Amino acid sequence: MTAGPDLDAPVLVIYTGGTLGMVPGPRGLTPGRDIEARLRRALAALPPARQASLPAFEVLETDRPIDSSSATPGDWQALAALVARHYRRHAGIVILHGTDTLAWTAASLAFQLQGIDRPVILTGAMRPLEAEGSDATANVEDALRFAVMPRLQEVALCFAGRLLRGCRSRKWQTQDAAAFDSPNFAALGERVDTEVVLYPGRGLADHQRGAPRFELPDYAPLSAGGVVRLALWPGLQAWQVEAWLDDERVRGAVLEVWGGGNLPEDPALAGVLARASGEGKLLAALSQCPHGAVAFGGYAAGQGLKDAGVLSAEDMTPEATFAKLIHLLAQPLEERERRRRFLTPLVGER
Repeated sequence: MTAGPDLDAPVLVIYTGGTLGMVPGPRGLTPGRDIEARLRRALAALPPARQASLPAFEVLETDRPIDSSSATPGDWQALAALVARHYRRHAGIVILHGTDTLAWTAASLAFQLQGIDRPVILTGAMRPLEAEGSDATANVEDALRFAVMPRLQEVALCFAGRLLRGCRSRKWQTQDAAAFDSPNFAALGERVDTEVVLYPGRGLADHQRGAPRFELPDYAPLSAGGVVRLALWPGLQAWQVEAWLDDERVRGAVLEVWGGGNLPEDPALAGVLARASGEGKLLAALSQCPHGAVAFGGYAAGQGLKDAGVLSAEDMTPEATFAKLIHLLAQPLEERERRRRFLTPLVGER
């Protein structure tokens, strides 16, 4: 068991790219470099008392800062490995990331870094660091303050003054500064005036104890489309779903169904799902409604999902459901154990 974080150690800030660090280019905004000097200049513009109370930090730039819309499961794997390599020397970790897939990365890191004993905070910005009216400095300031709170022992997302569980978060707005929400789980904390606070009893430290038990499997075999995401629509045909699921490269699927877990009353469609499940493919269903959970069997139209061996994602987000399927399928587990783990809350995702 590790001794826990040294609270006097600096926070590690990992820069992966995204709008926060972008600079103007001939074809629009592109990922910028020299982020440490730029961050320190921005934070130096804060009022003196707030500057003085900020924790010390070091900055690490990834080899290839990217627009997060280009992120892949392979990038999630590399980032988790980077955190695992460095976290013991730091009070906490702050990851600067593009907003488009910020919630996807946060969910994946939560599954890979299970049992983390210090904060891992992801943040970004809707406007570049040097842009007029940018939200970047405030988000970084809040993230740094949360990153030295020893009671926070999980992967979280900090944005617009709110701290959300990473595997419960979703991007909710395309332009609003308050771009993220946690539709089925309360916020972990928030900024109050110039201080950040954690709400009691909501963090994983209050519910899951023990040493870090990181799982860092190889995602490469699944990075080329091993898990697919399919939303139902009126008039969906069995052959269309079959075209996706019968491909031998597909090993799992997120199915976004209607309401509390309903499927069209089409025996052919149920048969396609049952055949895929029978072949060992991991299928999970969640509701297209952003709030609430699926519960198979409430209506006769939902019984087909259960009969076909589809797993209930309950109230998980699409991002967490997808990331969890990738994570479980990347490990050498028996099918029964994979299914059991999917249905078991691992990091507060359900």
